[in-house]
Amino acid sequence: MIVGHAHPDVLQAVEAALRRGTSFGAPTIAETELAELVIDAVPSVEMVRLVNSGTEATMSALRLARAYTNRPLVVKFAGNYHGHVDSLLVAAGSSAATLGAPDSPGVTEGTARDTLVLPYNDVAAVERAFEEHGRDIAAVIVEPVAGNMGCVPARREFLEALRQRTARHHALLIFDEVMSGFRVAYGGAQALLGITPDLTTLGKILGGGLPVGAYGGRADVMAHMLPAGKVFQAGTLSGNPLATAAGIATLKLLRDGAVYDQLERLSGRLALGLEDAARTARAACTVGRCGSMITLFFSPQPVTDWTTASRCDTARFGRFFWEMLHRGFYLPCSQYEAMFVSAAHTMTDIDATVAAAAESLRALSSPPA
Repeated sequence: MIVGHAHPDVLQAVEAALRRGTSFGAPTIAETELAELVIDAVPSVEMVRLVNSGTEATMSALRLARAYTNRPLVVKFAGNYHGHVDSLLVAAGSSAATLGAPDSPGVTEGTARDTLVLPYNDVAAVERAFEEHGRDIAAVIVEPVAGNMGCVPARREFLEALRQRTARHHALLIFDEVMSGFRVAYGGAQALLGITPDLTTLGKILGGGLPVGAYGGRADVMAHMLPAGKVFQAGTLSGNPLATAAGIATLKLLRDGAVYDQLERLSGRLALGLEDAARTARAACTVGRCGSMITLFFSPQPVTDWTTASRCDTARFGRFFWEMLHRGFYLPCSQYEAMFVSAAHTMTDIDATVAAAAESLRALSSPPA
């Protein structure tokens, strides 16, 4: 909800679409318009397919990558979450990590066997994986800005290494920008960093609050999807009129760039305020941020991967969450979920949040009731 809940432009677009019809089971002009906006914005995307969720986007991108390369293995990174696809629910982050159950029951050994899990931000581990399995690796999927072990940006040299190794071994590089796409920059993390993957998955902001996802990338790869190619993917509600209307309105609000300048000012102030509040309260905390994605980690050391994230004091974060909620501030309820600043927020909102955080952190020094 990067432009806030119930933005009038988004509501107007959805209401107009609603009067024309909610679903036709066929492509619409709005679907094409949203696709064109995505192609114009995201550097890697030459062709794009709309789906209903980020999970569908990553599932479809992996199927496409395996078909294009005719290889079985996919590399993912511990602490990166790519939706509830069976083959990717291996060392997942998000709420599953908070509950101490990173793997899901119901995922078979055979499915998990085709996924290699490596440490995030670890170039050496990537090099070893390609030395050992390079001929069988279809793709590497990565969150360029992780949001499900808290906000943990990938190091630039790590992403550059992924780009180089995948190209050298004729594997595909997939950026999961379901969170970071249109969040950290209009063209996503890849536009911000200048590193272009082969495929990109998108969601969240793309639908302006309604269910939508997308995957896209190089035209020669995307041409393998039906009906041009043989890789199957379908969905009656994919690119439906309501979601596309909300998405078009949202992206049009974002594309002038002023929103991102505002978000940077708000987010920078929040991050500095949280750091000052923690320092004053003598709380062992660090702040992770990329654009308007922020996490206050209950850890004395910077969080750079799942190993360092897993050392956070989640019980203390839980107490902090309730202290903040009692003061009227609703944060993500997991240490491993990022906060998102919205364009609807004001400096007054940010300052009030920082003041409440300072009070809450001081309250943590007293024993729990």
